[in-house]
Amino acid sequence: MDRRDFIKTSALIAGMAWLGDWEKAFAAGKADKLAGKIWPGWKKGEFQVHFIYTGVAESMFLIFPDGTTMLLDCGDHNAIGRGIKAVPVLPSPDRHAGEWIARYVERVNPSRNEVDYMMLSHYHSDHGGCEKFYASETTRNGEPYYLSGFSQAAEWLTFGKAIDRCWPDYNDPIPLVDDGSGVVAHMKKFYAEAQKHGTKIEKFRLGETNQIALVHHPDKYKNFSVRNISANGRLCTPDGKIIDIYKDYIKEKNPKKLNENGMSLGMIFQYGDFRFYTAGDFSDRLKRPDGTKDETEDIMAEVCGRANVAKLNHHGHYSMPAKLIAALRSQVYVSCVWDQLHNVDPVMARLSDKSIYPDERIICPGIMPAERRKVDQGKEWMDNVPKATYEGAHIILNVEPGGKQFSINMLTAKDESMRVESVMRFKTKK
Repeated sequence: MDRRDFIKTSALIAGMAWLGDWEKAFAAGKADKLAGKIWPGWKKGEFQVHFIYTGVAESMFLIFPDGTTMLLDCGDHNAIGRGIKAVPVLPSPDRHAGEWIARYVERVNPSRNEVDYMMLSHYHSDHGGCEKFYASETTRNGEPYYLSGFSQAAEWLTFGKAIDRCWPDYNDPIPLVDDGSGVVAHMKKFYAEAQKHGTKIEKFRLGETNQIALVHHPDKYKNFSVRNISANGRLCTPDGKIIDIYKDYIKEKNPKKLNENGMSLGMIFQYGDFRFYTAGDFSDRLKRPDGTKDETEDIMAEVCGRANVAKLNHHGHYSMPAKLIAALRSQVYVSCVWDQLHNVDPVMARLSDKSIYPDERIICPGIMPAERRKVDQGKEWMDNVPKATYEGAHIILNVEPGGKQFSINMLTAKDESMRVESVMRFKTKK
């Protein structure tokens, strides 16, 4: 499909006349029937992914077609302390990210404050919170307990099951070492506290397609599934083959710690023909004994398959090599942003490169701040970024029942009004 056909299709789905160029196609999103209105919420049969913008953390809230829910990452760290590299904290710095995220979840969750699954993609504070940056300190079991990220959100939310990459011994593939933020001790304390309130905890099972399953009506939506594709430096191909990226490296180097990004949990969510890819911060360049380097994301390209919507690995910070982009062939890329160095120019240029694959695509960062717009003004890839994301947006992926169509909805993140700024509608490509 060429650019004109793509625009025509998008416009027709939105119920509008053909607009004729890419900029006007984005304008169609602002003229959609939902634009300017309050987000209507989830309906039975829809699969939604809410990319929650805070400016300091990554967090996604997922609602499956039967109303099963998952909070995937809930971070908090001192992104503001990065000075000129920081991005706006929204709605305001008056509350920490865990509280903003919990409040958002309560607004959109069909079960209000009860969440079926929670998952930490990997042990970094911007994904789980930490003991170095927190809303408040209290005491649990006679020990200091910090409300940050997941632990702060849990003051309002309850979780049925937690799925962790290396629980319960924290020894896969080697003993887990803290990065200095206190995230490991923080999550261990949180898990212990959550268990007291009924949360069950289990280890992520690589290759499975039924660990993350529909809870409320498991027999009703049989065309929905979740495939576990990466964990602890290992990948699983669709035919069940396990690729252990770090095995030889560990044997040769005997390292005391590994790049935690490379340990990230990754999944493919499938609903009919529709597929969504997410893999935390999965990225690493691994030096082999012979001096060669392996780009771990190139290996991910061997297992992920096509995804209609893909979350960028590592916030678009020197990630997403051409081989992975060619494998994903996504119609939409979404990035969780908390720094000016996310979505760097080389990554955005690759994502937009039609020599990698010819199809049209849009790129939705959680924010494209004024400083970046000034630096990147005039670059071709900027044409693929909806202006509704410029000042900060919650981005909602909404897959229609059956998976034949989906939309990208951009809501203001400046307040809690849930006002829709723009909508882009798509037919799912196989």
